[in-house]
Amino acid sequence: MKVLELLDEIDEVIETASGVPLTGKLLIDGDEIKEIVKDIRLALPDEIQQAQWIKEERQRILEDAKKEHEIVIQDAKNMAESMVEEHEITSRAKARASELTKQTESNVRQLRLDTYDYIDKILFELQEKMDQMNAVYFGDMFTSVQKTFESIGQTIQNNRMEIKDLAYKTHMEEDAH
Repeated sequence: MKVLELLDEIDEVIETASGVPLTGKLLIDGDEIKEIVKDIRLALPDEIQQAQWIKEERQRILEDAKKEHEIVIQDAKNMAESMVEEHEITSRAKARASELTKQTESNVRQLRLDTYDYIDKILFELQEKMDQMNAVYFGDMFTSVQKTFESIGQTIQNNRMEIKDLAYKTHMEEDAH
């Protein structure tokens, strides 16, 4: 795998580095290490890139749900206004508009919850893969790379908590209605 080869290359740079007398420290070419780290990032699996896509997709799905909700509500209002001429028709239209509104709100809430579950599932799987990659590819020698994975993992965990919070708020809104 390309990542393992690049890690071996970092190991070789460290092993061949000159030592600073009396300090036990090594002189390493920072540009060379940066280039290898850049190559490692390019070689990492697509799951990391998918995390960004998931974040963007979540927002798009929520916006689409809001637009659908607004369109259905507006359609219901327009339909109700056109039937105002007769009292019986008006009563039925109001009842139907209310029913459509409730149904639409319920559908939107369910779509949100399904979206939150889907995103949480993908984020959880990504988090597991990140943990697996961290255990397999990076040892104690590469703590800076490990910190990067931990930061990504924390970001994913924060995103999951945000999704769960949104789901909880959605439940609370549903209970309030």
